[in-house]
Amino acid sequence: MRAKCLILFFYLLILSAIPCNGQMYKWVDEKGTIHFTDDISNIPERYRPDAETRKPSKETRESSPQVVKERSAPSPLPKTTELEGKEVSLYRRHELLLTEVVLNYRVKRYFVVDSGASFTLINRETAKELGLTIDENTPFLPVATVSSIILAPLVTLKSLRAGNVEAENVDALVYTMASDKDGLLGNTFLNRFKVVLDSANAKMTLFPMQGTPSPDRPGGYSQDYWVGQFRFYHRVIAELRKLKKRYETRGTTSEINQINNAIRYFENQLSEFERKASYAGVPRNWRE
Repeated sequence: MRAKCLILFFYLLILSAIPCNGQMYKWVDEKGTIHFTDDISNIPERYRPDAETRKPSKETRESSPQVVKERSAPSPLPKTTELEGKEVSLYRRHELLLTEVVLNYRVKRYFVVDSGASFTLINRETAKELGLTIDENTPFLPVATVSSIILAPLVTLKSLRAGNVEAENVDALVYTMASDKDGLLGNTFLNRFKVVLDSANAKMTLFPMQGTPSPDRPGGYSQDYWVGQFRFYHRVIAELRKLKKRYETRGTTSEINQINNAIRYFENQLSEFERKASYAGVPRNWRE
């Protein structure tokens, strides 16, 4: 009788070492695939600490004792296509709205925000502090004053940052505004963004113009952007050519050279923009 008890004891001990179908383990690999097994030794060591214990279903018990079920983890949700805007603080000074800008990463100024101005303006003091070169090769553009039209030098800022929003290679006219304003933030910066002005709360929100390229948004830009930019270049070049004719009849050689430099500059800008448009597949009728 004692011998039979010992035999039964060892038989039960052996059974306890054999994997049974009463316990299952669930684990997920690096690809997100879910596995089930009734033998923990089948789980790679690096996944064992996160393995879950569960009871198998009837279907699971009747299937293979190792990988019983596999399915892919759900695909991640697609990223939103909406472009996030960034807020820029404004400061009211009488009827004007100003914002703090940083020029070429180091010079801080307060500029008047004017979405109706074609160009950004900086004063001569700022241009000098930035070390900008103005010589016989510099393009000059006409600027209307109270009494006449003067030619102002056109320079390029390597960087212009308003709040946390930055644009590179921003054209700016060197012109000292009335009332000793530092400068003006015009459309050579603002046209890079969709601008939402909230004067009541003294802020503006800048949304990037470029999104995901698609057939109706070549290069990631809308039709309005491409058409607007081409019209701007064509209009400026046409106005400069008219001005050149007037200066040829009554202007000086230096003024004519300044106008010629400006025409060449914007013709080169237009040519480069044409190249980008062709690469992006912009329709011809958007470039007129």
